[in-house]
Amino acid sequence: MQMNIVVQADKAAFGQGRAQHANALIEEAGLRVDQERRRGRGAGMNPTGRFEAESRHVYDDGWETIENLPPFKTEVQIEKPRTIITRNDSPDISFDRSINPYRGCEHGCIYCFARPSHSYMGLSAGLDFESKLFAKPDAAKMLDKELSRPGYTAKTIAIGTNTDPYQPIEKKWRIMRDILQVLEAHQHPVGIVTKSALVMRDQDILARMAEKGLAKVALSVTTLDGKLARTMEPRASTPTRRLQALRSLSNAGIPVSVMVAPVIPGLNDHEIERVLDSARAMGALEAGYVLLRLPLEVSPIFKEWLLRNYPDRYRHVLSLVRSMRGGKDYDAEWGKRMRGEGPYAWQIGRRFEIAARRLGINLSKRRLRTDLFSSTPGNEQLSLF
Repeated sequence: MQMNIVVQADKAAFGQGRAQHANALIEEAGLRVDQERRRGRGAGMNPTGRFEAESRHVYDDGWETIENLPPFKTEVQIEKPRTIITRNDSPDISFDRSINPYRGCEHGCIYCFARPSHSYMGLSAGLDFESKLFAKPDAAKMLDKELSRPGYTAKTIAIGTNTDPYQPIEKKWRIMRDILQVLEAHQHPVGIVTKSALVMRDQDILARMAEKGLAKVALSVTTLDGKLARTMEPRASTPTRRLQALRSLSNAGIPVSVMVAPVIPGLNDHEIERVLDSARAMGALEAGYVLLRLPLEVSPIFKEWLLRNYPDRYRHVLSLVRSMRGGKDYDAEWGKRMRGEGPYAWQIGRRFEIAARRLGINLSKRRLRTDLFSSTPGNEQLSLF
């Protein structure tokens, strides 16, 4: 199986310090996709989904058929879910409901913890996750119906916690804007997380909602290094554009925060203070961080990327990751999965707290209002009789 071969490659490289040997094993297994075919994408491989009965391997049969394969292009299918609001009862996240306008994400962030969800669609968590996307064009209509149901109780809806609602295909589909219009009509609170400056397009709606205490936006800024960002998050907005979005939204009266996520030890953890300082200068008064998470298929995909782009840091990064995950690539236990454990994880947490305190960040948390919610937009007065 592909996963086992990648793990073997990892062990060989980690134990012997020979990244070239690990690369050779990956190439031999037919896991790596030709660079020209995946130009502008994050993942360098497209392993078969873990629920599939058969695994597919690409290899050169001597007839140069690999050279004739077309490049990966973004394909969008329509998904018609039964409900649009997703519920959760996880004790270590601050919301109990969310909306995902899209499945899969064109940003192609190599570390994205949502990649394994593509396996439920019979697709790969690798390049398929970035190029075979699903849109939910009926999301706004479904949301309006769900908010209008008798007995619905308003709590902040989180958007962007799984895949980015402002990924490039949103320019055409405009599903997120339709959702915001419904939320504004119902006067329902919303919290948004994104890596895209496209959020500024909806600044008009968000400003009106924020004036009533109904909206806030978080920009995820992983690094200020443009080269690293382009390699690690190939189709997301540049760090500079994200900071500009923070300033624009803040100037419009919209509460903004910054997410330093994920923190990757040995790669971008030295930037924590710089990111917070830059975000504070743009108006961010709140901030958070999440340690790198490598669940399921994300682990071999991230390792392949690390070997390909930063072979000299491979051993060091994985050693630090495992030191914070009980010797494993990942520990999904609640209370540990976001922050990790051990001395290095403790150090990251203290650095973040000290920098935030110095900058006056997180002195108070902005709570959104729920008392304005109306299940019947335009007929609020009727509820008084």
